[in-house]
Amino acid sequence: MSDTPSSGEPIDILLKSTQDLLRPEELVREATRDLVKEEIRRHLEKTLKEDPKLQQDLRDAVRELLAARAMEYAALLKVGTTTARLGLSALPPDVRRALTQNLVDLVSKELGHIAERSL
Repeated sequence: MSDTPSSGEPIDILLKSTQDLLRPEELVREATRDLVKEEIRRHLEKTLKEDPKLQQDLRDAVRELLAARAMEYAALLKVGTTTARLGLSALPPDVRRALTQNLVDLVSKELGHIAERSL
């Protein structure tokens, strides 16, 4: 097949995608990369098994990182909430009431969807 640009037709797009998938040099490169990553992972796991203190330090560091991320997200949520409250406070009272009701309805609906998905 030629290397001419596709015309945008579905069959041309499909053929181009298939050609890309069948490039052996790409497959070899990706497989080699996966093998190297796996070997590095095995070496790191072995190193951690041999040094329980290092393994615990890594666990603690990851836990601290996750806690810091959670705090960051909580702070961002708080900034967003405060900014929304500031914006609402600057509105005329009748507009503020209508917008507040719309926001309450939207949040209630979304929380309902979240609850349904988690059950």
